[in-house]
This record gives sequence, structure tokens and C-alpha cells, in this order.
Amino acid sequence: MTELVPQPSDVVVALDIGTTKVCCLAGRKNTHGKLEILGIGKVESIGVLRGVVSNIEKTVNAIREAVEIAERQAKMKFSVVHVGIAGQHIKSLQHRGIIMRETDHSEIAKRDVDRLKSDMYKLVLPPGDKIIHVFEQEFTVDNEQGITDPIGMCGVRLEANFHIITGQITAVNNIYRCVEKVGLKVAELTLEPIASSDAVLFEEEKQAGVALVDIGGGTTDITIFHDGIIRHTAVIPFGGNVITADIKEGCTVMQPQAEKLKVKFGSAMANEVFDNRIITIPGLKGRDHKEISEKNLARIIQARTEEILDYVLWEVRRSGYERKLIGGIVLTGGGALMGHIEKLTEYHTGMSCRIGIPVEHLAHGYHEHVSSPIFSTAIGLMIRGMAELNGTNPILTETKPKEVSESEPSNAEEKSASWLDNVFKKTKEWFEAEPDIDFNKK
Repeated sequence: MTELVPQPSDVVVALDIGTTKVCCLAGRKNTHGKLEILGIGKVESIGVLRGVVSNIEKTVNAIREAVEIAERQAKMKFSVVHVGIAGQHIKSLQHRGIIMRETDHSEIAKRDVDRLKSDMYKLVLPPGDKIIHVFEQEFTVDNEQGITDPIGMCGVRLEANFHIITGQITAVNNIYRCVEKVGLKVAELTLEPIASSDAVLFEEEKQAGVALVDIGGGTTDITIFHDGIIRHTAVIPFGGNVITADIKEGCTVMQPQAEKLKVKFGSAMANEVFDNRIITIPGLKGRDHKEISEKNLARIIQARTEEILDYVLWEVRRSGYERKLIGGIVLTGGGALMGHIEKLTEYHTGMSCRIGIPVEHLAHGYHEHVSSPIFSTAIGLMIRGMAELNGTNPILTETKPKEVSESEPSNAEEKSASWLDNVFKKTKEWFEAEPDIDFNKK
């Protein structure tokens, strides 16, 4: 057996712990800035129910198996992973933050925005909930509204709208526990629909207005973008598994047979089944075989898919962006592989629809398995991991003095010092968990 080298710093490992599969991807950026996949591990998931870990031991075993497969392919031993989180417990809310600056002569700096953002983490939440993400939306500087980036502007009163995503502390801790039991460290926990959106959506779509619908095994995740900003996120506790359960009940077959029927012969529109073949299923332990018509199978699938789409439509209306989605709907996840599902979505919602395949950011010569909506979340987690790696570079270049004038180096040193102070302050806050009293100090 070949010796596995430790995970290099430029390699990002993504772990998608889903209801039907656990998927581990490892990759790095090539010289052209594209993702190069080094290893793929995909195994069946048993210990996850509707996106939430329900059995620690089974989930740990599935993660270990998927990670080992990816490690063998990549010929390296992983240590740090980027993990996705989903589930019915995920909620989103809007909140507005305000800070008053001491003077209007100095420019608004990144630390002012960070200060406004860190205030959001002090919100009082229902017992057992914690904040997973805080996304800033539009800013207002001295009553000047609709500003997307206030850095460099002058003003005393800085306000911002925030989109805050919360989840249950227990569900978050269970994911951390499962990953740590495999001997890995979690670099970042990301909401799965946000990761999927990084993999399959184009910047123009986010600007125009688009709803990303990720139909997984246990949940259907929705993310709505408009003007390039996340406007709404929701998790519906239905996915491909309820369609399989309906086939099992409607055709009186076993669960594995129902899943095979859905994958191999399933169509989301009964009207699109023309030849109406008869599918024969072997009987149970010597019993007679069963015959199911393809059209009846499609009717069962269509009924449940329409119900899922009703929930999607309800969430889109609730967001208030129903008439603003020029980009329509983008379907991804395993459920998007069903035949004619984009046509049914267009008919049912009245919006344009396409299937999102996560190949836009991949280097040429990628494995054909990866060019499937199933891997959208894992590839999105990798993209976010890469962005985090590269995110350190601007700070380094910012702190380097420019050879323009005598005053520039001290300016850069000031930025560097303030950044370090910020890091120490955040660390202190993390350990002490006390209200921040430094903000009022001059």
C-alpha cells in the first residue's frame, strides 16, 4: 500500500453529509484558476434523516468510508474539511443594524462594517438556536440608501440590512462530533444551498433574480438571489425520499425496488410517457412477479413533485420576489436528474427553468461522475474553501507599503495593526463570551 502524504495547504477537501449519500471531494486550483478534482469518495448515507444526523455511529462510518476512498485517489491524508449543513431546523431572518461613527471626516473602513456585522451575532435567538451565517445586503450612509459597498465613503451614521441564517445548536454540534470522530477538523460550516449556489449559478442570474432549488434526498433547499444579494433561504422537509416512499406504497414494492424504478424509469410528467411500457418486477421469495405501467409510475411521481413545487412556490411568494425573478428557477441536487422535471417546473410555476450542473468552475478533463447535479453542494463547498484560502492574499498585499509617498507605509502599518487587533479581539470575545466594551473606546 502506498504511503499517503499529508494534506498540502493548497488542497481543499469538501464533505457533503446528505440524507442519501455522503460525498467527499478533494481538489486544488490549477494555474488557470479552475478546480482540479484529485479524489472522489461517495457512499450511501444511513445515519442522516431529513438532512440532520440521527445516528452518530452510522454517520461516522459513512464519513470514514467516503474520506478513505477520496484519500486513496488523491494519495494524501486529509486533516481539514469544509462541511455543509442543512435540515428542517434551518431558519432565516432579516435584521437591520446601525452604528454611529465619531467623525464624518474619516472614511468608512472595513472595521466599521465588521463592527456592524459582529453586532448581529449578539442578537437574542430562541433557546437552542445559533447563528450560522450573517450576510450583509444594502447599506445606508447618512440616509443615502441602496449602497452595496460603503468602504471609502464619508458619513457618521452607517446602517445595513442583514440576512441571518440560524440553526439548532445540537444539529451543528452533531455534525462537528461526527467529523471529529473520523479524526478530521472542520475548517468551515456552510449552509448547503449557499454552497450549491456558488457551484451552479452565474453572476448574471444572481443579478437578474433567480431561485435555486436543490432537491436532495431528505430536504429541498431554496435560495433566492436578487441584485447579486441573497434575499431568502428556506429548507423544505421533503425530497426524493418521499417520492420513493410514494412509489413503494402505490406500487406495493420494496424500498430498494421503488428507488430503482424512480431512477431508471421515472418521469416527472405522465403526459410525456408515450409508449407506456410495462415494467416487470420480480416477486418476493418465490411469489409471482408484479407488472407496473410506466405511465402509472409517472403519475405517482408527478403528484408528489407537484406538491414539492407548491412548497417552493409558497416560499418564493413569502420572500416577496415572485415577480422579480428574471432568471426563473435553477434545479439542482439528485432530484433534478428526474426525466422532464424542468418542463413540469415551468408548467407548474410559470417561471423559466434550467438544470444546474456544477461544471463551470472545473478544469478540463474532469471526471464525468462530477458533472452531475448530485455533486453541486460538494463542489460549492470546495469553491468556498478556495475563496477562503485566497482571501488571505488581499490582506497581505494591503499591508505592504506602496512606494508612492512617505505617508503611505505608516498607513499600511496602521491597517496591518488594526487587522491584528481585530483578530485578537475576536479571539478574546470567543473565549470570554462577554459584551464587547472596546467599541466605545477612542
